[in-house]
Amino acid sequence: MRHVWRWFGPVDKVTIADARQAGAQGIVTALHHVPHGAVWLPAEIERRQREVASLPDGSASELSWEIVESLPVSEAIKTQVGEWRSHLANYRTSLENLARAGISVICYNFMPVLDWTRTDLAWRLPHGGTTMRFDLIDFAAFDIHILKRQAAPGDYTPEIAAEAARRYAQMDDHARKILARSVNSGLPGSTEDTSLDGLAAQLSNYDRIDATTLRRHFVDFLADVVPTAERLGLRLCCHPDDPPFPLLGLPRIMSTEADYSYVLDAVDSPANGATLCTGSLGARPDNDLPGMIERMGPKIHFAHLRNVRKEAAGTPCSFHEDEHLAGDTDMVAVVAALLHEEARRKVEGRPDAIIPMRPDHGQDILDDLTRGAQPGYPAIGRLKGLAELRGVEHAIRRSTSGDADLHLHRIIQREMPQAGSATCAR
Repeated sequence: MRHVWRWFGPVDKVTIADARQAGAQGIVTALHHVPHGAVWLPAEIERRQREVASLPDGSASELSWEIVESLPVSEAIKTQVGEWRSHLANYRTSLENLARAGISVICYNFMPVLDWTRTDLAWRLPHGGTTMRFDLIDFAAFDIHILKRQAAPGDYTPEIAAEAARRYAQMDDHARKILARSVNSGLPGSTEDTSLDGLAAQLSNYDRIDATTLRRHFVDFLADVVPTAERLGLRLCCHPDDPPFPLLGLPRIMSTEADYSYVLDAVDSPANGATLCTGSLGARPDNDLPGMIERMGPKIHFAHLRNVRKEAAGTPCSFHEDEHLAGDTDMVAVVAALLHEEARRKVEGRPDAIIPMRPDHGQDILDDLTRGAQPGYPAIGRLKGLAELRGVEHAIRRSTSGDADLHLHRIIQREMPQAGSATCAR
């Protein structure tokens, strides 16, 4: 795997120098200041590339911008209202500009209104650090009593609604404001800071859009932009819903393996692929992550490796961001499955045999607690996660006769007799 690192631009409290010292081999970033639906201009792309290539003292970082995360899909495209057709044209133009700049992997999502959603951005852990958490009761308290969404009471069980009422009554004004701000934080790095009134207005745009309609709009988007991406040799990869279950009455269409299979089959192209996020998908007990890698492997263009701890059974449930090798996901099995997929691709001779991976999210520990980085993106917490994941990868590669690549290659040869004498390059 190739180890990459998410960076939010010059405003990020975690610098390019930090990323380099952490062991990053490449950078994942975006033009967060560009409004959704607008064209990413060549000059802006080149400026970000220069920023990535330089350390704060002006010397060369020896890193480059390798992956876009994210090239946003506008709300107009998702709802197919207003300027959505011009936004599609702008998206294609942005893809052209990124291809000319030499960037070939573009991560995006199709979540309506809000991206990842948490109720606490700094939940205190027993060891003294903090992490992000989604508390279902707190979220229901926000939905029913702070946002006051009309249909909210009917979206929760009577037991959850009653507990949410008790929880809300115990909060003071400060606690309620922190909860609202946490839920409403949206995409990290985004310039779009939606007020509660604005959030309610955006939710109303989906009053007549159910999951079937949103899925159709998604396929329409892919049918429009994937041919351009394929012609340019780009790989688009959709990030799953986070959390992977409906919130605020909004439809969710990228939460399960079946969801991915539908859209990948609907527009079958090497340019139409998946971002495997083990944290997002891992918040559902019915998602078999190693199995998903085995079955969806050829279409996985990017991997986000993080772990969550589900605090109750069933879906939806409360959960928090755990350490990378803790939580409910067997990360060793996930890494092994990704390495197996890489070996299979090498046998096929695919130019994209190496799957880029970034240590996603991280707990705030040590100096992270005073740095004030983007929620979920601390320096030391992610460095720790990357070191652990790199150790797992190294151990797997060395576990069989000192040459796990050769071992994996032999497995692939058994599964693919037609590969014959193909070699698995290191």
